[in-house]
Amino acid sequence: MAVALILVLVAVGSVVFHLLSPWWWTPIASNWAYIDTTIIMTFWIAGAVFVAVVLFMAYCVYRFRYQPGRQAHYEPESKRLELWLTIVTGVGVAAMLTPGLFVWRQFITVPQDATDVEVVGQQWQWSFRLPGPDGRLGASDARLISPDNPLGISREDPAGQDDVVIEGGELHLPIGKPIKALLRSVDVIHDFYVPEMRAKMDLVPGQVSYIWFTPTRTGTFEILCAELCGVGHPQMRGTVVVQEQSDYQAWLQGQEPRDFARAAPEAR
Repeated sequence: MAVALILVLVAVGSVVFHLLSPWWWTPIASNWAYIDTTIIMTFWIAGAVFVAVVLFMAYCVYRFRYQPGRQAHYEPESKRLELWLTIVTGVGVAAMLTPGLFVWRQFITVPQDATDVEVVGQQWQWSFRLPGPDGRLGASDARLISPDNPLGISREDPAGQDDVVIEGGELHLPIGKPIKALLRSVDVIHDFYVPEMRAKMDLVPGQVSYIWFTPTRTGTFEILCAELCGVGHPQMRGTVVVQEQSDYQAWLQGQEPRDFARAAPEAR
């Protein structure tokens, strides 16, 4: 009886704790409320299964407890039970996966008018590259990285001549404009994560991954690395500053594009 009561308290206590918990998400500041909705749906489906299983265990512990003269029934297999378990499990898994598939399709479908912004991770800082007046990012290559060219921008691509490089500084973005973040790493795996944006993606050496989001609230938001990347991982933080369009343009015009004239010749 005591074990059955403990199991019931575990089920009820878990639900009450999550309903009354003060630890919840930070206020969202992008268009990705879909992700919150998907997580909540998954939580309630998984939570309902958890409660049902624990309560069933409590029932079994009490209902089939030891009693003098009672003999256990031995049934090595039950095709009917296995069939029902397979069907119920399959429906439950499909119910959790289906919303995520719709959100994932939106997550990888970038709007045509999105602005490309490059995010580069390295032990242990964030660097950024924004398009200049031409609105386009120039080509880049990890083999071109040098002290004078920290992001490996190609000198031969005219589109990169006016790119703005922010090394270890703040990433400024305009509010209400879709942003496509091109993610690169120059050493190990990092993960670009802005909790308020609900945007999160790995940076893998040797490839360019991406995420997109639309900032919906002005303010200053912290960038975290959500992948263990070495001893300096906890200190790998950055800042996103979301501004009104006029303020963003004023900030952008005040930035100096990379000076290719002073850059060392690229290796060929």
